[in-house]
Amino acid sequence: MALRRLAWPLSLPPAEGVYVSDRVRRAAEEQAARTLRLALHRRAVITAVLAAWPADSHRRTAPEWAALRALLPTGVSGAEVRNRTRQIRTYQGEHGHLPAGLCALEAPPTVAPQVLLAAVDRQQATLERLDATTAWLRVKLPLTAAPARPRQWAWHVIEVRLPSTIDPDAHLHPPTLRPTPGGRIAIDLPHSKPLTVAPAAGHTVALGFDWGVNTLLTGTLGRLTTRTGTGAGTGSGSGTARVVTDGRPLIFDATTISAKLHRLRTHREHLAAKRDRYQALAAHLGAPHRAWGHLLHQAAVLEVEHERVCARIRHLNRALAWAAAHWAVDQARALGATVIYLEDLATLEARGHRKGNARLSGQVRGTVAEAIRHLAAKAGITVATVPARGTSAQCPQCLAALTHHPAPDRLAERGWKWAHCRSCGLSLDRDHSAARRIVSRGLLGQTHTTTDRTTGIRSIRTPVEGTVTTVRRPKRTTRRLRRARQAAARPTPPSGPKTTLAKGHPTPARPAPARRAQTSRRAPDVRTVPATTPTGVVQRPAGHDTQTATTPPGWSGPGHEVPVPDRPEPDRTGPGRLSRETCRRRTRAAERTGFHHVYATEVHPLTPRFGPHDGNTRPRRARKA
Repeated sequence: MALRRLAWPLSLPPAEGVYVSDRVRRAAEEQAARTLRLALHRRAVITAVLAAWPADSHRRTAPEWAALRALLPTGVSGAEVRNRTRQIRTYQGEHGHLPAGLCALEAPPTVAPQVLLAAVDRQQATLERLDATTAWLRVKLPLTAAPARPRQWAWHVIEVRLPSTIDPDAHLHPPTLRPTPGGRIAIDLPHSKPLTVAPAAGHTVALGFDWGVNTLLTGTLGRLTTRTGTGAGTGSGSGTARVVTDGRPLIFDATTISAKLHRLRTHREHLAAKRDRYQALAAHLGAPHRAWGHLLHQAAVLEVEHERVCARIRHLNRALAWAAAHWAVDQARALGATVIYLEDLATLEARGHRKGNARLSGQVRGTVAEAIRHLAAKAGITVATVPARGTSAQCPQCLAALTHHPAPDRLAERGWKWAHCRSCGLSLDRDHSAARRIVSRGLLGQTHTTTDRTTGIRSIRTPVEGTVTTVRRPKRTTRRLRRARQAAARPTPPSGPKTTLAKGHPTPARPAPARRAQTSRRAPDVRTVPATTPTGVVQRPAGHDTQTATTPPGWSGPGHEVPVPDRPEPDRTGPGRLSRETCRRRTRAAERTGFHHVYATEVHPLTPRFGPHDGNTRPRRARKA
């Protein structure tokens, strides 16, 4: 269809003396058609934005938005309109006039070197699965660079090792072949698995997550119940819905990884600036100059290093995004939640002088959202987005205006980390407060959930405000349950008498160390610094000479000239050995998140029945399974 619209010939003959089957030509035409369809969509959006260009390009009025929506194609989001508006505004600032269209605004598209086997039939490529870890890909490929007859095409069998992420009952689809920079052939293998469609409404237990600056994800658990009395919130009287929470924050803290990404981005910008500087100097000097070749060589070396840093950033972003997504879905499955509510990324835009969201735009929010949708669909959990505006401005307990401060003990200062409500006295982390508002908007407004037909993304665009009530939880597990859990986790001892090889007698008990009478552990028996008498005269401590310096030679640190204890210093020339507790803590963090320096809330399965009991106003305590 794209070729017909452009009035191009439907059959493009190959080079003279080269034989290519129709199926190979179909694969090339499909790849070209995808590029043309994308360019056609971009041209339609840019044409509509230019036709309804506002008086103020930074802010459109309601009539201007209505005129623009009438010209846009179906399914165009506000984020795409905003990005195209910024692109046109940048072009206008550089050239002094609006662009004529897509060709003046963008360069020709770059076609990736790949082979779409999905566009051919079984006479060109087949895919057969042998077992859970192996599949055979049969492709008809040429034996020479320029095959002249059909017999110079032969079948090749490629053994594909399937990763563990592909389930044994998954259905494999025709893959895409593409060359890698290392000279190998990569196979992009799509697969599908029949799953039940999660319902959009009818949920009672949900998880709400808020995007943070220091913490990538902050969530809370909410349950939709029925109010039995009269009170403030969404309404009054019997049968009014309300949201309760256990008050436990779920935190995925990736501060150290974010700092690493920030350092890599700074290094990337520094390399790009040096590369551009060398190229500008070489262009200014010209080819005859002696330093021209040296400057171009330095620019080429910086370009290679720049590509390596970019690849490192992409790899780290993807690993962090999938680690956060796995953690969020694991929390939902353990807590019995049937839906996950996220903030709508299209509404997360820095306004005015606030640059927090702008700084986090480079972080992997979009990748995290897509990964959560993918993993939640496999687990049968619904994922929906709610409007983000106002989630951090109002109190989740009474819907009053919140004040933000640096810390809970610095409520007289202005900040952004800690939220405090002067009306009801609520004081908690800002991201945790926003997570409560998100789960409340999702559960109370789930009847307004809409599903995009093209992408399948579910969203709630009509916010329904309501309060969130905190129910009581036990501060700690009882001694009996704790001992039972420890006994279950303890390995089973071997049967038979306890014996140790090469040992014929029991180990004698060690004598207890003798303690001196009338000596307290909380106070030293001698003073180690000069004491001052009431008359102001310094009194020498017993057994110490404060007039003679006893510090080691060459010591320049602080001290009171007291005798140095005769203790051998440990040898720190070699690599230090970490303690066992540090190793266990890092191992547990790596098992939960995949990173050693990411701190996330452990997954504790709780029974979903928490909150007020039916017919009783006394809240029920949540218990660990």
